[in-house]
Amino acid sequence: MGRSRRTIPEELLLLALDPATGTTAQPQSLDLGLAGAQLVELALAGRIAPDGDRIAVVVPRPTGDPTLDCALELLRRRGAPVRAVHWIGGPRLGLRQVYLSHLERCGMVAAVPGQMCGVLPTTRYQATDTAISREIKARLDSAIRTGVPPDPRTAALAALAHAVGLGKHLYPGNEGRSSRSRLRDLIRHDPMGGLVAHAVMDVQNGAAAQPRRPAATARQGAVGARATAEPARGVPMQPRHGSMARAVAH
Repeated sequence: MGRSRRTIPEELLLLALDPATGTTAQPQSLDLGLAGAQLVELALAGRIAPDGDRIAVVVPRPTGDPTLDCALELLRRRGAPVRAVHWIGGPRLGLRQVYLSHLERCGMVAAVPGQMCGVLPTTRYQATDTAISREIKARLDSAIRTGVPPDPRTAALAALAHAVGLGKHLYPGNEGRSSRSRLRDLIRHDPMGGLVAHAVMDVQNGAAAQPRRPAATARQGAVGARATAEPARGVPMQPRHGSMARAVAH
């Protein structure tokens, strides 16, 4: 994967950065969104594909992006398709910091050290070129304003922005209500982005541990037919590596 194009996790993080405070909006749900954005980026690169509400590795070849390749390898090690909610809701330490550090190395943000309550050290991140963030948001604005179906990358970014709650950050107040509604509607334009966005929202709503009933089984039950319950295919969670343990203060 060439580095001439920003990845969806990078763009989602840049959208979430507050240019005035150097903090990220919706930090807790943003962590889930970044994990979901990795899945979308890997799907666009042809490495994974949706399998119902699960994610299957179809081409295990590395992309050349170290962070994405780490996620791809973890998915490959599962050995079977994993439910999107299990992947997104699994324990992962420091993913937001990994991407902030990456953006800093690329010169897109600058780390600004400080203190909380005059004692605790903190680090805030200021965009070094706000034109990049404006260009990303302009793509969302165009999709919202024109109603023309956006390209898959923009559609997936919109779906994730809605899922993590960035709508009120990007389109605040009563005057932004219609834009927030149209941002939500963009979720239908990309199947993978929609799958991942709904998984992010399911995790936030505590639905990750409740597998969906297969549609066929539900129909059979409705007409009283005898059916054997499908064996659970839950994938056991594996702990993420602990090397990314440094958290960002916000």
